[in-house]
Amino acid sequence: MRYGYWMPVFGGWLRNVADETMEATWDYVSKLAQRSEEIGYDLTLIAELNLNDIKGVDAPSLDAWSTAAALAAVTKRLEYMVAVRPTFHNPALLAKQAANIDRIAAHSGTTNRLSLNVVSSWWADEAHKYGVSFDAHDDRYARTSEWLEVVDRMWREDHFTYEGKYYKVEDAVMQPKPISKPRPVIYAGGESEAAKEMIARQCDAYVMHGDAPEKVKEKIADMNLRRERLNLPRMQFGVAAYAIVRDSHAEVERELRRITNVEQNAAGYANYQQWLAGTQLEKRVSLEDYSVSNRGLHSGLTGTPEHVRERIEEFEAAGVDLILLQCSPQVEEMERFAAQVIVDNG
Repeated sequence: MRYGYWMPVFGGWLRNVADETMEATWDYVSKLAQRSEEIGYDLTLIAELNLNDIKGVDAPSLDAWSTAAALAAVTKRLEYMVAVRPTFHNPALLAKQAANIDRIAAHSGTTNRLSLNVVSSWWADEAHKYGVSFDAHDDRYARTSEWLEVVDRMWREDHFTYEGKYYKVEDAVMQPKPISKPRPVIYAGGESEAAKEMIARQCDAYVMHGDAPEKVKEKIADMNLRRERLNLPRMQFGVAAYAIVRDSHAEVERELRRITNVEQNAAGYANYQQWLAGTQLEKRVSLEDYSVSNRGLHSGLTGTPEHVRERIEEFEAAGVDLILLQCSPQVEEMERFAAQVIVDNG
C-alpha cells in the first residue's frame, strides 16, 4: 500500500472549524512536504482552486502548479499529484509546464515524481470570477478527452497536428520531454458514466471518494472490466479517507463530534452547495459529509491503530494501491498515523 495525503493549500479541510493551525503558506507546506517523506508518505495531492472553497472565497489559497514546482526542488522522493482543470489550462502549454516540473523533481535521482490529477471543473462562480468558460457536465468530459490527447502527444511526439472541437495545434514541438516513463501518471476521478468511460480509456489511475472496502471493490471490478474491453493494462486505484487514530473508542467519538459539528452558515457552505449541483455522485451526501470533503469518513479509517490497520488490509484486498488521507491538524495527525499505522503496517 502507498500512502498519500492532501496538501493543505486551503489552510485546512474542515469547513466548520475556522482555524486548524494549518496556514496556507509556503513555510507551512514546504516543512510538511519535507517531513512527510521522512516519516513514510509516498505522495501528496495538490488541489487546484483559485478561490478557497473550504474556508470561504475571501480566505487565501495557494496556486497548485507554482507550489508543486517549488516543493519538487526541496524534496527528494515525494510524488506530487497536481490537480489540473482543462478549462483553466491550454493543453500544449500545460504539457510543457508539467514536463519541466517533472525534470526539476528528478534532481534527486528519483523519477516519476510528477503526476496529474485531471479534474473537470465544478465551481461556476470561480470560473466566472476568473474569466474562464464553464461547460455543462458531459461537455466537460468531452473537452477533457481532447485535452488529454493533446497533452499525451506533446509528451511523446514532435511535429504533430491535432484539430478537435475544443483544441487545435499545428506542427507542435515540445522539448525537453518528461523524464518519467512511459509518461507522468495521469489520475482522475468521477462517478458518472461519461467520467468512467473517459478515465478507463485515457488515464492510468482511478481515484475514488471515500467508501467501504466492499463498495470500492465493486468500483475497481467495473473499471478493470472496462480496461479489459479496451485491451489496456490494469489501472492503479486510490481512495480518499479521513484519518482519526486514537487509543480508545471514546477518544475517536469525541474527535468525530468536534469535526462534524456542522454550522450551515460556515463560510464554505454556499460553495459546497455549488459543488453538489455541479457533480453527479452515486449517493446522497449528508451534512456530516459537508464537514469532511471527498466522503472521507465513509472509508472508516477512524479508530484504534489495530482497527485502522485492519481496514487498510481490507482495502488492499479489494485492489486499492493508494490511500489519500486528510486529517486535522495535519502535521500532528500525520505523525501519529505514520508512527502507529504506516510503520507497523509495512
